[in-house]
Amino acid sequence: MTDRSKGPWDESEIDFNDGVERVNLGGLLVTGMPGVDVQVQVDQASGNVVQLTFAGFDGAVQIQPYAAPKSGGYWDVVRGEILSGINGSGGLVEVVDGPFGPELHAQVADEGGHMVPARFAGIDGPRWFLRAVFLGAAARQGNAAAALENVVRALVVVRGREAMAAGSPIAMRLPDAPVAPATVSVPVLDPFERGPEITEIR
Repeated sequence: MTDRSKGPWDESEIDFNDGVERVNLGGLLVTGMPGVDVQVQVDQASGNVVQLTFAGFDGAVQIQPYAAPKSGGYWDVVRGEILSGINGSGGLVEVVDGPFGPELHAQVADEGGHMVPARFAGIDGPRWFLRAVFLGAAARQGNAAAALENVVRALVVVRGREAMAAGSPIAMRLPDAPVAPATVSVPVLDPFERGPEITEIR
């Protein structure tokens, strides 16, 4: 089972008078943390943000929110698909019990064809699902993993009430107000690639 006892949170679970400053990206509210930059991947056609990457401490975590069934358990489905995909592409993967629940620890090929570690975690919430891919130093236990896990736990998902098919991306957007570079930076990356591709983080 997914462990959400320390976050990430649904908007219904948050007291917005708690004094925490959060950057509004539409489907996600992000809390800035020292030493961690936020990079956004944008769909050039729609202008929507389709993926967030939190980078810092020689590691990174890629985040994507999706709609999920009311019944929950969507990570079980997605985990099986990722497992089959990695096995089919010649990668190495195993299921490990992690801080959010069952995870996939894998060795996958980067853009240069080199095998690099990646850690796939999934978090089931009320009618939503977050996929987190930890890369670099964050793919293994240590300070980088702990710091970026805390970034993920601080996220607030704003799913909305509209009907959405399971697996549909929850729309994100660039923030309305400028963001302080000391906490979060928001460069726009084009062209956008959709899906669970692993990109090399330098």
